[in-house]
Amino acid sequence: MRMKALLACAGMLLGQVANAAEVLPQRWVSAGGSLSEWVVALGGESKLVGVDSTSQYPRSLQKLPGIGYQRQLAAEGILALKPDLLVGSNEMGPPPVLEQLKAAGVRVQVLPAKADMPTLQHNLTELGELLGKQAEAKALIVGYEQRLQDQARRVKQAQQQQPAPRVMMLLSHSGGNLQVAGKDTLAAWMIQQAGGQSLGGHNGYKPVSNESLLALNPQVIIFASSRLQGDAARATLLEQNPVIAQTPAGRDGRVVVIDPTLLVGGLGPRLPDALAALTTAFYPDSKALSAGAGQ
Repeated sequence: MRMKALLACAGMLLGQVANAAEVLPQRWVSAGGSLSEWVVALGGESKLVGVDSTSQYPRSLQKLPGIGYQRQLAAEGILALKPDLLVGSNEMGPPPVLEQLKAAGVRVQVLPAKADMPTLQHNLTELGELLGKQAEAKALIVGYEQRLQDQARRVKQAQQQQPAPRVMMLLSHSGGNLQVAGKDTLAAWMIQQAGGQSLGGHNGYKPVSNESLLALNPQVIIFASSRLQGDAARATLLEQNPVIAQTPAGRDGRVVVIDPTLLVGGLGPRLPDALAALTTAFYPDSKALSAGAGQ
C-alpha cells in the first residue's frame, strides 16, 4: 500500500510538471530592444513571432514580422501573429491597445525599465520563469553583476589619474530637435557607470537651446540618433548644430556616437560593452585602462 501511495504521489508530481510546461507561452511578441535581447540570451528566440522596431539585436530579429514602435502599438498587427504573450517594458503602449489585447486573450507582461540591478534581476527572473529557463536566468544575473563590478574597478582606477569629465548625452528622434538626457534616465545611469559627470540636471529628456548647450560646457558629448549611426551621425550633428564646435567636446573632437536601441527597455545585454567603450572615451590618457585593454 505504501508503495502504491508513493507511486500515486510521483504520478501527481509528474502531471503537475507536465501541466506547468504546457502553460508556458509558446508564441511571443516582444516590445523593447533590451527585453528582446534578453529573450534571445535566455534561449527563447525560437518562440518570438514578432518584435517592435527597437528590437534590432541580434540581427536575426530583423527578419521577424514588425509590430511598430513600442509606444505606438496597434492591436490588429499583433493579433494577426496569434501570440500567447506580449512582453514589453512599462514604456510600451498606448494603454487602450494593451487592454484590447488582454480582452482578446493575449497575456500582456509589463516589466519595469528602471536602470538598476534589482530591476534587471526581477526582469530576468520573470523572463526565465516564462521560458522555463530559471537556471539560465540566474547565471545571466551573476555574470552581469560581475561585469558591472569589473567596470566599477576600471572607473576607479581611471579617476585616480583624471577627474570625471562633464558629459552630455544628446538624443535625436527622426530628425527632431535635440534633447538632453537628464536624471532618472538610462542615459544618466550609463554616464555615471562609465565614470562621467552627467550635465542633465532635469528629470527625463528635454530640448536644449544653443545658449544652454554653451552654458553647460560639456567636455564629452554622447549622441544617439534614430536615423544615422557612426561617422554619418557625428557629421550630421556637427553640421546642423555648429554651436557644438564652441564647446570643449567639439573643439577636442570628443563626440561619441552610440546605438539608440541601447537606451530602450532597461539594462540590456550589450550595455557592459558599451560602458567599457565610453570609459575609454572618457579617459583616453588613462594608463590603467590602456594596461587593462591588453589583458
